[in-house]
Amino acid sequence: MTVNVQDHRSMLLQTDDEFRQLAARHKELEQRLVELADKAHLTEPEHLEQATIKKRKLQLKDRMEDIVRRFDETRRTA
Repeated sequence: MTVNVQDHRSMLLQTDDEFRQLAARHKELEQRLVELADKAHLTEPEHLEQATIKKRKLQLKDRMEDIVRRFDETRRTA
C-alpha cells in the first residue's frame, strides 16, 4: 500500500511537535496575509510586512517539506 504525502503530513501533525508548530505558524501567517489582502490600500510598512510574511511562509514550508521527506525516507527503509 502506498502512503501519499498528505497522509504523511497528517501523521506528522499528530506525532511531531516541530512539524505541528511550523504548521500552526504557517497558518497564522496565512491569516495575516488574508487580512492584508482585504485592505483597500496598504501602507509602506504593511507592504514590507506582506513581503516579509511571504518569505517566512516559504521558509516554513521548505522546513516542513524537509521533515516530510525525512519521514518518508525513514518509513521506506523501515
